[in-house]
Amino acid sequence: MKRALLFASVLALAACAPEQPKDYKTDTVDKSGGDLIVEDATSEGVEVKLPETEMTNVAEETTPATEAPAK
Repeated sequence: MKRALLFASVLALAACAPEQPKDYKTDTVDKSGGDLIVEDATSEGVEVKLPETEMTNVAEETTPATEAPAK
């Protein structure tokens, strides 16, 4: 009986343990000295809502270029 109670309590504690983060290995070399972030390509990301605004071209400016000031 004590073993069953002990087993049940160990099982309950194991169920409450946080999930361990996954470590992804890659064959790239990070030469920048920073952290290299690798993501699972098959996992779903967050939903992104893009704006539905119509794109328009910017009007060309007719202002003449000025000369650099003399030193």
